Amino acid sequence: MQLLSDFTTSARLQWLSWLAIFMLMLFLQLPEDGFSQATVYAGSNTLYYALVIYGNTSVLYPLLYRKKRYVWYALAALVFLTAAGLTRAFVLNWVYNTWYAKTPSPLTGNTIFRYMAGLPLLFMLSFFFRIVLDYFTLKRTTASLLLQNTQAELNLLKSQVQPHFLFNTLNNIYYEAYLEAPRTAILIERLSEIMRYFVDESPKDQVLLSTEISFLENYIALEKIRIRHAIDLDFNHKTTTDCHLPPMLLMTFVENIFKHGVDKTSTDNKISIHLQQAHNRLLFRTSNNQCCEQSANSQRGSGIENLRKRLTLLYGDNFVLETTRSAQTFTSFLSIPV
Repeated sequence: MQLLSDFTTSARLQWLSWLAIFMLMLFLQLPEDGFSQATVYAGSNTLYYALVIYGNTSVLYPLLYRKKRYVWYALAALVFLTAAGLTRAFVLNWVYNTWYAKTPSPLTGNTIFRYMAGLPLLFMLSFFFRIVLDYFTLKRTTASLLLQNTQAELNLLKSQVQPHFLFNTLNNIYYEAYLEAPRTAILIERLSEIMRYFVDESPKDQVLLSTEISFLENYIALEKIRIRHAIDLDFNHKTTTDCHLPPMLLMTFVENIFKHGVDKTSTDNKISIHLQQAHNRLLFRTSNNQCCEQSANSQRGSGIENLRKRLTLLYGDNFVLETTRSAQTFTSFLSIPV
């Protein structure tokens, strides 16, 4: 409804503007030419003025000027104004000689020049007219984006109903499992926390480091139950302040470890994860066994490259991302400012 209202306002304003121009010319010519002749001349001139303005704003400007084809735009404008001026001179002179002149008036160079003289100025004024049209276009676009944003927020509120229902259900299952199988209850609690992170935290621009650490710990705990044999895993985090960082930055490395760096049939999987703050930077290092050549190549795949692109957008060149591998070990290192 708002978009329709804005469009109607723009169209109504244009019609009112042309009506005002027509009435102004009509009353200026009425004392000298009479009602009939003044009406014809006012209507004809208004039509030609509209032709010049809309010819520029709707055709020449978007097709040539906006595409930076300035030479072609100047030539096209010259041809357009010449054609419009000559046409205006011939038509109005014919109308005058046919219906209003007592004796035919020849079409002289001075007459043609008089009819063409005002068109270049009108052509320049059409840029102001274009600015007004662009304002209403921008206003409609802004209103459309606001409407879409409002609708998106409404959809988000609707979408949160099901996750919250699921959280409540998981809590009920947790209490039931706690009585019979405490270890299972703890895993359910970790799963609930991970899901809550995805719903409540991951859409944010920044999250607390402590929240990110808890998310990693929950993820690691759930991944460990999928592996047949015990893992020698050391997750050491030494942080001095609970700073903020973009969500899911550290997850790529940990996810890669469990995807490509763990041999589910081996009893000798070793994983080392270290997180610390030093000199206003966050340092994150992971190390794991290499299962095979394919796994090593996989760990350098699209996940790391996508993370590098994201880091570039977030920090420019103020970050360090390195991955190295030896015959036995794959290591990754990340340093970002905090």
